[in-house]
Amino acid sequence: MDHAVALVQAYLQINGYFTVAEYPIIESTGKHHFKTATDLDILAFRFPGAGRIVTGKKGAQTVFLPDPLLGVSGDKADMLIGEIKEGKAELNRNARNPNVLRTVLARFGCCSIEHVDSVVEQLIRKGKTTTHNDHHIRLMAFGSVATGNHSYSTITTGHIVQFIERYLDEHWEVLRTTQFKHPALGLFMVLKKAREKIHPSGTLS
Repeated sequence: MDHAVALVQAYLQINGYFTVAEYPIIESTGKHHFKTATDLDILAFRFPGAGRIVTGKKGAQTVFLPDPLLGVSGDKADMLIGEIKEGKAELNRNARNPNVLRTVLARFGCCSIEHVDSVVEQLIRKGKTTTHNDHHIRLMAFGSVATGNHSYSTITTGHIVQFIERYLDEHWEVLRTTQFKHPALGLFMVLKKAREKIHPSGTLS
């Protein structure tokens, strides 16, 4: 998995999304011939009211709230179709291709075949839409630099790094003994544990 994709996937999972990374879109090029039209970097789905109970000091429990920058509507199912760049946060042409979006939405059951064309049209034009069954669907770009005014939302990878570091700091008492298998979260854990072993002078404890 691409490093930037792994970083964004970890961020979305912390915020309550189920994710599929680097999802291939297959198209027919003729009789018995097919090719991969594109890979969508990240697809993410969050159920309405999703949250995580976090146990803190002395067993106290709080409900973890998602990053406000994500603009999550707590009472609606939320699906993100995301493009991830190491440079500018922007969608490429394939991420706004009507055929690609139609395939994804029909495949994941976010809207019926008879409604998918109108949903795709509004999604391309506004960067977001709500389906007939009240699912919220949004286009989102991730990258190191936020660029210009777009119809879709953007989040920088710098913000994501800060968010994950803050999340680990706030819940370190619980998380420090956890073994994360996810490559990005696992790396953050290793770095934080390593820093704990270094004195302010820079020498190892």
